[in-house]
Order: sequence, then C-alpha cells, then structure tokens
Amino acid sequence: MRPLPIVDKVIRDVYGRVVNFVEFSNFTFGKELQLHVMEVKSNKPFRSPRVFEKTMHEAVLRLSDMLKRRYGARLLGTGMHPTLRLWETAIWPHRHRQIYEAFSRIFNLKQHGWLNIQSFQLNLPYSSEGKAVLMHNLLANICAYLPAVSASSPIYEGRLGEYVDNRLHFYMENQKEVPSITGKVVPEYIQSLEQYKRDIIGHYSSDLAKAGAHPCILNKDWVNSRGVTIRFDRKALEIRVMDEQECIKSDVALSCFIRALLRGLMETAPSSPLLPTEVLAEDFKSIIKYGLEAKVFHPSGPTARHVCRYFMKIAWENATPEEKEYLQLIERRIEHGNLSDAIRERVLVRMQKTDLNEAIVDVYSKLLKCLENNEPFL
Repeated sequence: MRPLPIVDKVIRDVYGRVVNFVEFSNFTFGKELQLHVMEVKSNKPFRSPRVFEKTMHEAVLRLSDMLKRRYGARLLGTGMHPTLRLWETAIWPHRHRQIYEAFSRIFNLKQHGWLNIQSFQLNLPYSSEGKAVLMHNLLANICAYLPAVSASSPIYEGRLGEYVDNRLHFYMENQKEVPSITGKVVPEYIQSLEQYKRDIIGHYSSDLAKAGAHPCILNKDWVNSRGVTIRFDRKALEIRVMDEQECIKSDVALSCFIRALLRGLMETAPSSPLLPTEVLAEDFKSIIKYGLEAKVFHPSGPTARHVCRYFMKIAWENATPEEKEYLQLIERRIEHGNLSDAIRERVLVRMQKTDLNEAIVDVYSKLLKCLENNEPFL
C-alpha cells in the first residue's frame, strides 16, 4: 500500500521525455502537484453517461496495465491515500514547477491539504453569462451538501480520522495564510461575471500580491479554491467538493445526480429562494465531520440525509432514463452510507481479527480491485 512518487518517470517512459500531460485518442493523463497522484481526464465532453463510464474505465485499464508491467504498481481511488506519510511523496519538480514554488513561498505545502488529496472534479458548461450566474448560485446551494454522499476519506497516515471527509477538512486549512483564496469553500453568490472577476479573483489576487506572490499566480481563475469555480478558458463551472470515488461508475453516478438535480433547480429557480451563504457554510462544516448524520439548517433537514433525499427526489424527476440507472447507486449511499462510512465500517469489522494497519491494507486492497473492475464498493 506504499505510495509511489513516480508520475514523472511514468510520463517519461510513455512519451520519451517529461511533459505535463500525455494525450491519447480519448483521454489525457499527466501530473498533479504531488508526484504520487496522476490526473486522468477526457479529451472532450461526453455524449452520455455510458460513454463517460466506458471511456474513463478503458483509460484506467490502460494505465493500470502499464503500471503493473513496468513498476509493479496499482492505481487507487478515494480522496486520500490511507497510509501516506508526508515525507513519502514530493512536489512536481519539472515544467511549471515555478507555480508550485510560488505557492510554497506563501503556504506550507508539506501538509495533507496539499500533498494528500484527490478529488473528482466535474465541469458543467454554460452557454451565456446569465446561465453561468444562475448555475453558479444554484451550485453554491448544492455543493454544501454533496460531501454527505461523496466523502471517501475516513483514513490518513494509517489511522481513522476524526472527520467523515478528512480531505475537505485539510483542504479548508491549506491556504489559511490568504483566506480569500478558499473563502468558506461554499462560494458567495454573484450577480455578474464581472463582479466575480472583481470581488473574488481580484480580491485574492490583491491579497496574494500583498503577501509577495509571484505574478504567475495572480489574476488566475484556477487559483480560486472554492467548492465551485468558473473556468473562463473552457466556459464551464467546476465543482471541487467531491472526493474521488472507488471506481469510474461511482464518479459517473455522482455526475448524473448533480446534472439532473441542477436541471430541476434551474426549472424552478425564480420561485426557489437561495439559502444564506452563512447557513450553507455552517452546514458544510457539519457535514464534512458527521456526513449524512450531520444536523443542518436546511429547511429539508433536520439531517444531511434528509436534504439528500430531497435532492434525490428532484434529480429523479428530471433525470433521463440513462441517468436513472446511475442514480440508484447514489440512492443506496444516501440510505445506507457513503463510501467513507463503508470503508470505516469494514476496517472496524476487520480489526476484530487483526490490527489496524492490516485491516486498512485489507480493505484498501479490495478498493484497488473496485477501480480496476469498475465495481462499486457498496
């Protein structure tokens, strides 16, 4: 279960030299900040959930086969590596390293919030400024509650963490020296894209400049670390609050849930009031600690599970037949627990017969197979 900081070596073996990304016909893989984490993404938007699942699972199989043959290594999903110690990995030292060096002058990168996080990032395209603003504000109301079903990081450094979503706990703290970058994670409401650029990007860029930041990270939309951001280069909104799941099918299920839910909320947007950001932020903090059992202020509460049931009702009513096939997986997680809950439960059961370390290795060995076989853990 040892982490292997070898992404640069893998890229060199495939491409002949170290580059940031290697593009195949249907997918691209490449570097992240951490040398043991590999980013895998599609080359173009998917036509359907099934195409999404097929394409990305084939990418996983191709990369897994190469890693096994050349390095005896495996790919692992979930939001955090369960046993990684911070000294066991490193920061990308090649092209674009000046970006990470710029961050390291202001922030301590040797912490889990930088070196041990893996998220499933979903991009949703917008067609106009009005749609972008509406989607952004509705997603702000959704994103606070998504970790209740997407959490998958109960363990880090070989121990059971205090939070259901430990990744987001560390993520909230990783840029505390310049808090305007992350805000409350739940994004503020906006009225225009110009306001977003001025009040959010402009604000944290000004604060970074005061902290002595290099110009390479100033006035960049990708520096924004809120749970929902606007990516102007691709005309899309990016959702960042979801932990990486155990297999592609589960990632697809989350994307279907969000897309169908957003579709329904956009239909009723004029008559659906937005909750105060302060309420959403408090609910978010409660959810990353307690998950589906968290007590929340949302009117569909009293718990995050009740809110997710309310969201599922909207999603189901607005989902395509194909999306409904995947929504059943999310419904099971709402009723029986998210992936983080399942991992914790299996580890505790296994500990009745062995020690914690062996229990963790045993459970995460099964999660390795979930990714390769594209089979949900629960």
